[in-house]
Amino acid sequence: MRAVVLISGGMDSLVVTAQADFLGYDVAAIHVNYGQRTWQKELMAFRRICSHYNIERTLEIDAPFLAHIGGSSLTDSSIPVEKADLKTMEVPTSYVPFRNASFLSMAVSWSEVIGANKIFIGAVEEDTAGYPDCRKVFYEAFNKVIQLGTRPETAIEIQTPLIELQKSEIVKKGIDLDVPFQYSWSCYKSEGKACGICDSCARRLRAFQQVGAPDPIDYDERPDYM
Repeated sequence: MRAVVLISGGMDSLVVTAQADFLGYDVAAIHVNYGQRTWQKELMAFRRICSHYNIERTLEIDAPFLAHIGGSSLTDSSIPVEKADLKTMEVPTSYVPFRNASFLSMAVSWSEVIGANKIFIGAVEEDTAGYPDCRKVFYEAFNKVIQLGTRPETAIEIQTPLIELQKSEIVKKGIDLDVPFQYSWSCYKSEGKACGICDSCARRLRAFQQVGAPDPIDYDERPDYM
């Protein structure tokens, strides 16, 4: 019952960590610094979450190649972080090309080494309008890749328990699990106060507003997204 959990430090990965812990898994946590704008804040969030859940087996990976490849406002400072448009169906500038495939590959490698048979990731299909690597079909396909690309006796499966939930449902689940939302970080733009207007901040704030619960982190702006 060992599971590797990909913890970005965001709200979704926090709730997934709480779920894996609740289910009784021996949790090992992995975090990737890939040259994103808020890497220091996300790393701090990762460490706080691991400390809260007493996760001793952790792996922090530096993967600057994603920043070298570029193509995203998260890794290229010359590309501005867009203001949120929650109605658009276009891929936003914050999309990091094929990022989750890279993360999953690292998690699979580590799972083979430490004997984990589950990989938890906080992917949410609500985000698929902007992020093609958040779709359920992507993870189903990746599970087939794992079967083909690992030892015959290996049995590793990706778990996406939040994939079909709305953000507001994730907040509710987090409240039920008594997660420390104050330790998580979702902003794409800032490491001081969260900006409140990037896509990630907007989705997070709207979710808390829909639930009627206060978001415990500090924001420069708290627009009404209802």
